[in-house]
Amino acid sequence: MSEETLCIGSKRTLLKFGEARLGSGSMVQEAQVSTRLLVIVAPSFNMAATMGFIDPFRAANYLDGKPYFTWEFLSETGGFCVSSNGAGIETRALEKQRLTEADIVIVSSSWTPERHLTSKLGTVLRQLARSGATLGALDTGAFILAQAGLLNGRRATVHYEHIDALQELYPDIEVVENLYVMDGNRLTCCGGSAAIDFGLQILQGVHGSALANAAARYVFHDRLRGPAEQQQPQGTEPLGTTVPTKLKMAIQVMEANLEETVPVPEICRRVGISHRQLDRLFATYIKKTPALYYRDIRLDRARGLVTQTELPIAEVALASGFSGPVHFSRAYKERFGLPPTRDRVEGRVPFEFRAWPMHRKPKA
Repeated sequence: MSEETLCIGSKRTLLKFGEARLGSGSMVQEAQVSTRLLVIVAPSFNMAATMGFIDPFRAANYLDGKPYFTWEFLSETGGFCVSSNGAGIETRALEKQRLTEADIVIVSSSWTPERHLTSKLGTVLRQLARSGATLGALDTGAFILAQAGLLNGRRATVHYEHIDALQELYPDIEVVENLYVMDGNRLTCCGGSAAIDFGLQILQGVHGSALANAAARYVFHDRLRGPAEQQQPQGTEPLGTTVPTKLKMAIQVMEANLEETVPVPEICRRVGISHRQLDRLFATYIKKTPALYYRDIRLDRARGLVTQTELPIAEVALASGFSGPVHFSRAYKERFGLPPTRDRVEGRVPFEFRAWPMHRKPKA
């Protein structure tokens, strides 16, 4: 099946949309019963993405006055689960649910996803897969599905800060930087506001464009972004195009050459600008020299590999454009306040140490 083919299946219902493209307005099979959603949250899950995903289904039920969708929030032990922003929700324990009746099961996690796949959760997810339920993930939840062996040979996405790590840890997964991916009965979404698009796309696949459009309007979502759209589209800035073109071009050259670095004079030649002009642009808009900015985005990429993989530090250094681990460790400590060996152990959780944005070498 193509990535735009959505399957929702369980012992209760099976909806297949064949080769129909979601979003095309093609006729879809009408569900005979409520579609049951289960959202399994891990500690420090992303609250905004999780609620954003659910809201289109709430709106659809309200607008037509019908229980098209039902949902519950689960966690391994149940009880109050705190999200990454400090807010939390009440959850039911996994063992208290009749999980095999679920149509769609979404795993929602954020920081340190590698810590959350317990033997119990892994067993539950694999049982759900065998029963025919559609499994999905928000934000870093794809790591949990991957750890459970449920994304092998599939296309998947994850928040862009974690894409390098997912590719490195799970080479059998085709990792893409799309907002979301629908690969048959495996659904993944990068999180954030894309979770609303993700939910609307599922709603559209189950109940058609008219209801999905009405729900989108109700939650003030003025455009449904499709699964092919990128997390960080080129040429746009969230607050408007305010950065000079030449500066953007120079940064693009840097971001495309993180492992094999390009000297600043060569960057100037490629962009068509003098070294003095480039220095002036960086001083005005970035508040750093070009060389320091280039170093820092390589370190930002390195931090993702340090904290999210078990790659040897020497390999991380080379993959980030540093000639050796000594120079790398010195620069790393200068930027983040602790050496990479300590950050691997201590820096996986605290938000204030997280690198943003996550720069990485694009695919060839």
